[in-house]
Amino acid sequence: MITGERIDPAGWLRTAVMGLAWALVASISGSRASAQTPPPLAGASLEDLMKIDVTSVSKKDQTLSRTGAAVFVIGAEDIRRSGAANIPDVLRMAPGVEVAQINSNQWAVSIRGFNAVYSNKVLVLIDGRSVYTSSFSGVYWDQVDTSLEDIERIEVIRGPGGTVWGANAVNGVINIITKSAADTKGGTVVAASGSREPGQGLLQFGGDAGSQGAYRIFGKYFDTYDSPLPGGHTAVDGWHTSHLGGRADWGFASGDSVSVQGDFFSGSGGATSQIVSGYPPAGALLNTRLENKSGDALAKWDHKLANGSQTTLQIYDSRDGRTEDGNHLSENILDVEYEHHLAAGTRHDIVWGLDYRFTREEIDPFASYGIQVNPPQRSDHLFAAFMQDEIQLSRSVFLTVGSKIEHNAYTGLELEPSLQLVWNTSDRQTVWASAGRSIREPDTLEHGMTFDLGTVPVPGFGNGVLVLSGNAHLQAERLTDYETGYRAQLNPRASIDLTGFLSFYHHLLTTETGDPYVSLSQNEPELVIPLHYENLAHACDYGMEVFGNWQVTPRWKLSPGITVLRMSLADDPGGNDATIVQTAGDSPRQQAEIRSRFKLLRNLDWDGSLKYVDSLDGQGIPAYTRLDMRLGWRLGEKTEFSLSGENLTSGGHFEFIDRSGLFTPSLIARSVSGKLTWWF
Repeated sequence: MITGERIDPAGWLRTAVMGLAWALVASISGSRASAQTPPPLAGASLEDLMKIDVTSVSKKDQTLSRTGAAVFVIGAEDIRRSGAANIPDVLRMAPGVEVAQINSNQWAVSIRGFNAVYSNKVLVLIDGRSVYTSSFSGVYWDQVDTSLEDIERIEVIRGPGGTVWGANAVNGVINIITKSAADTKGGTVVAASGSREPGQGLLQFGGDAGSQGAYRIFGKYFDTYDSPLPGGHTAVDGWHTSHLGGRADWGFASGDSVSVQGDFFSGSGGATSQIVSGYPPAGALLNTRLENKSGDALAKWDHKLANGSQTTLQIYDSRDGRTEDGNHLSENILDVEYEHHLAAGTRHDIVWGLDYRFTREEIDPFASYGIQVNPPQRSDHLFAAFMQDEIQLSRSVFLTVGSKIEHNAYTGLELEPSLQLVWNTSDRQTVWASAGRSIREPDTLEHGMTFDLGTVPVPGFGNGVLVLSGNAHLQAERLTDYETGYRAQLNPRASIDLTGFLSFYHHLLTTETGDPYVSLSQNEPELVIPLHYENLAHACDYGMEVFGNWQVTPRWKLSPGITVLRMSLADDPGGNDATIVQTAGDSPRQQAEIRSRFKLLRNLDWDGSLKYVDSLDGQGIPAYTRLDMRLGWRLGEKTEFSLSGENLTSGGHFEFIDRSGLFTPSLIARSVSGKLTWWF
């Protein structure tokens, strides 16, 4: 247990980076031009939007106009001008994505509903490396710490992506793609401080690696204050991280390329937890230690064959150790993936591939919080193969068919097919439709966990103990999804993107109640109310997502968007989970946003976003409006200062309540921060 005392194991990194950052910015900001230049002042023109290349839909370069899926691309310029300090806040600008902050170090991020602290139906990737944790089906967003300055773009795919990405890419894929080392030569120093984050910094340098390559290395830290609780109290949830890493890329005259990268991440802080998981009575708050150490290495080789086709071999190894809520989780993943992209005749563009993944997990409940996992260690193997063929039916009509076949350790053989039809009605208009199926496989905890959730009053007996047990015979949750969309460049100053979807879910995970019994294992008789996992629910979602761009003047661009989501959930025959219907109330029915990018002067930017988030009826959280603003001032060619304000319309409100009770929600208050960036 920890108290309000701050934990800072990376003080040396904070001191070094912060000191260097402020000293260098202050003393050398007027230095002459060097290898690295700052990001461009303007993003892609509206005419270029239909030509943007995406890779996450079909695992190949593909223009947006040829894509039969709901795609939103967040570029490097969008990230820089957002004023966001972390990736979850960057994702707030993507339509269909639900981002809600729980406390200082935890977020609930999902796509098209089913939001939770560990949303289990969204696959998150960094340069093709999955950061989805199979132990509990979710993402540790506090560990997704990629430097924002190094992100080339974030591709957000709304809808199933199982055909190319496999299990757990159910409602969408978020692929974070970082810049090549050749694009980050020279140095970058970032120093920032604010009312929510007392200090953050980045020290990075890149250069040539021989005559055909480039490299970069970096050190980064991030420090977050404890968050406020109602009544003037403070949670113990501050988060302090250090991150070291590097990347090297080589390109050869043959057209081949090799990329190697690696990271080491360390984070520590606290968590204010509630052991009882959404069942009355509410348990006492408990301050626990939250620590993480992780590392990863990735190597990728792109090889061009004599016939013009291309192969890719990617290998990555990631190791993660995390202490949370009195339990220590260790996970090691080794993944080997091979892909081949080739043209067959004049009408077929084929991508196929093979994948093998080894996962070893160990859960050590060293503190007595009533959690047991049987077995505490396990090793799993996943084998997969996929093929996708884009068939040109005519000059402007393209049909893409494909499927992935996977064999996992929990449910055996699974099939995830998809179909996409794209019609380029003109150079500026695209109509598309798709159908697909994806699955979410069970995780380690759902398979073999025993968890004392807490107690409930039982008339005539006192209290009964709720005990949740896993189920070794769970099925995969399944989604069958139908979508249609329209994207167009309406005129040289306006574009629009519209998507409609209808989704059917089967075998959803439920918590079923068994017959109570009296246990004599304790010092006195104890009434046990057993709960166990089953697949006894189904759901139907439908809705639409609309966003656009309007170049009001050469200096002013507006980007509005609206998302509408309707969810209907019900138990299957034989199910008695009374809480499954409440899941629909964990996601907003409507979201609306308008983003503005305005260039006041040649070297002065004024950017902002106004976002409306509908109420979360299942959690009793009212609707709120969030205003974020940024003022950026370019000092010469090498230095930029920005002043940002987040959540300026609210003095403090809840955004999400964690039903599991692992994290007590805190108030999300307005904040301001200043940031200096120097390129040399």
